[in-house]
Amino acid sequence: MSMHSFLGFDLGAESGRAMLGVLRDNTLQLHEIHRFPNAPVRIHGHLYWDVYSLFEELKTGLARSLDGDLPMPESLGIDTWGVDFGFLGEDGTILGLPHAYRDPQTDGMIDELVRILPRERIYALTGIQFLQFNSLVQLLAMRRRGVKTPEAASDLLFIPDMLTYLFTGTRTTEATIASTSQLLSPVSGTWEEELLHAIGIRRSIFRDPIKPGTIVGPMEKSSLGKSARVDLPVVAVASHDTASAVAAVPATGHDWAYISSGTWSLMGIEIMRPILTPEAMKANFTNEGGVDGTIRFLKNIAGLWLLQECRRRWAAEGESISYDQIVDLAASAPRFRSLVDPDWHGFLHPEDMRNAITRYCQHTGQPAPSSPGEFARTIFESLALKYRQVLEELREVHTRPLQTVHIIGGGSRNSYLCQCTA
Repeated sequence: MSMHSFLGFDLGAESGRAMLGVLRDNTLQLHEIHRFPNAPVRIHGHLYWDVYSLFEELKTGLARSLDGDLPMPESLGIDTWGVDFGFLGEDGTILGLPHAYRDPQTDGMIDELVRILPRERIYALTGIQFLQFNSLVQLLAMRRRGVKTPEAASDLLFIPDMLTYLFTGTRTTEATIASTSQLLSPVSGTWEEELLHAIGIRRSIFRDPIKPGTIVGPMEKSSLGKSARVDLPVVAVASHDTASAVAAVPATGHDWAYISSGTWSLMGIEIMRPILTPEAMKANFTNEGGVDGTIRFLKNIAGLWLLQECRRRWAAEGESISYDQIVDLAASAPRFRSLVDPDWHGFLHPEDMRNAITRYCQHTGQPAPSSPGEFARTIFESLALKYRQVLEELREVHTRPLQTVHIIGGGSRNSYLCQCTA
């Protein structure tokens, strides 16, 4: 009997998990061995990721993978959300907590960016969708705020690269996560020095990207506690979570699109060469790196973030509602009563998502939702219609026929949203 076992850490903006994948006689079995919440911390009006706490959760997952009856993993890899990053000093010290992409420091910064370089030039260089939280925009915001960390740093590492560094002590940058930054050429896979010069950031803090599947190194045992008895190689997997998700789409041929459904919905196609046309820029599509040299041509859609934030507020007020209960309440609520654009700027980081949805409905002359079921149905139907719009835009920008949409990610478990989409 042939058997191999691998430990994967998948971190999202709401939660993280440790999964053990056991490949036995060409059949893959997945075992969730640890799950933990994740949320940014607010310090002096700014949002940060606590990478130290995340690392402790990863060590807990590693320890649990060794304590049970499951096979010993042969290696481990880490994927996370995109764009966010932190800095290392020359001596390897982490220079402050990484900013979270919803931090308000980037409000209004796209306008500032396109005053420095034309929008057309930036898109020609990077092929990346204009979003106010892209790494390029975050770095510009830091420069405008007078943050000195980029000047003091010897390395900029994206979140999965930083967690890999904490395991191994090795500084690397994996290609798919680097491709989310709006700083990398989708053609050459190298850093665009014209952009770095334009915003006043040194090229020397960026490592040349490595391919998914590269072995970074063994674990540095001094920081692992009771897990130090293992000697697993750490692999730079496709460390942008969407790149790993798209690699797992159960599809053949070329007539399919995907929706990676979670806090964000990433909807697009997989192609071999970037699309950098004026039409692609106007529709605000992105060209990110995939596995085996592919391009993920997609659009970011706000996703289940709207529901997660509503649910967080309900829980804070003593009304804990499970996702299964929310789906049942949505199914019994009036249909098409209120619709929103999930990508409206007011939904990026509101204090209370319910109030933001109410304001949108008032501004557009619609009745506002009032019950959890009405809020959930508004969100589900609005997302489904947004998917329909993006699918039509995909068909206009790229002419190949698209016959199938594969829904992957945590949102694929929401049968009601899937049926709305269908």
